[in-house]
Formats: sequence, C-alpha cells, structure tokens
Amino acid sequence: MTIITIDFEASCLPCHGRSFPIEVGIASVGDLSCSWLIRPHEAWTGWDWTSEAQSLHGIARDQLYHDGLPADRVMAELAAAVGDARVFADSYLDAQWLRTLAGAAGTAPPVDIRHIEEVIDRLGADDADIARAQALVNAQSFARHRAGGDAQWLATFIAKLAAIVADREGAGERPLFDWVASRAVHPAIGVAA
Repeated sequence: MTIITIDFEASCLPCHGRSFPIEVGIASVGDLSCSWLIRPHEAWTGWDWTSEAQSLHGIARDQLYHDGLPADRVMAELAAAVGDARVFADSYLDAQWLRTLAGAAGTAPPVDIRHIEEVIDRLGADDADIARAQALVNAQSFARHRAGGDAQWLATFIAKLAAIVADREGAGERPLFDWVASRAVHPAIGVAA
C-alpha cells in the first residue's frame, strides 16, 4: 500500500483565532506531488486571517479568490488522489483542517490522517536517526511553508529515515508496515497503489 504525506497551509494558527485551510498538498517519494489552493468557502466568512501566517506561506487572500478551487472540487480531487493510501502528517492540526475542508464540501474526510510518530515508532528510529534524516532532507531544496513542498519534505524524510534505520540494523530495506503490496496503478494519479 502506498504511503502519502499531506500538509495544509491555513489562514492562521488556531491560537490566533478560527482558522480555515487555504492550501493542501500531498506527496509520495518519487511518485506523486500535487497541491491545491482552496477558495475560501462562504461558511468561513469572518474567520480569522493573520499577517504572520501570510508572511510564512506567502499566499494572499486575493490569490485564493482568483486561483483557488472550490472546497468540493478540492475534496473530490484529493480523495481520488489518495485512494486507499495511508496518509501521514507531521502536525495534528492537518486532521482538523481536513475536517474543516470536508465540512465545507459537504462530505466526510476521505482518509484518516495519521501522525508521523507512528512511522518513527514502527521503524524503531532513535533520536540520532531522526536528526540524521532531518539533516539529509534539509540539505535538499523544498518550497517550505507551502503545502506541496512541505508534503514532499515529509515524504523524503520518511524514505531517508527508513534507509538510515535499515542501514543501522543491517537488515536492508523492509516494508514500513505489514501491508499487502499491490502493483495496481491508481487510475487518478498513475502511481502504484
């Protein structure tokens, strides 16, 4: 089964007020990387927007109205892209923003977002493994604080961490989880599911 990473950018952090998702990105190592700008839904009128958040992600509200897609279209395309993959994030907030997006689209979230801690625990990675993987990934160029770039960063981190642990254990590559591998190609994105 495919592992996909997900990341959201938002109007603000919840500590600054009621936040809504403005961009979502997904990635898997070498196979998939895509993102969607999200047009603010009418139900989010009056929700908070901070200049601090905008300075991090660089997405202006006007850009969302001009280039963003409606919530229902983003949800449909996201659901098709993730299929039955296991989806991981490095923030618990991503699940909240997925629920907010799904609510605006009038649907249930297509997946449960799992936290990266599950992968780290499954691999048996220690602090030194994590630091080494982070250093290797940080040496690469990713568009940080943009949903697609952050999802790519996390997918690459998982791959590097798995390789580091396998090398340390001398066990060679092993599956992260005991899922049955399928060689079928996902019709929506053209990658093995």
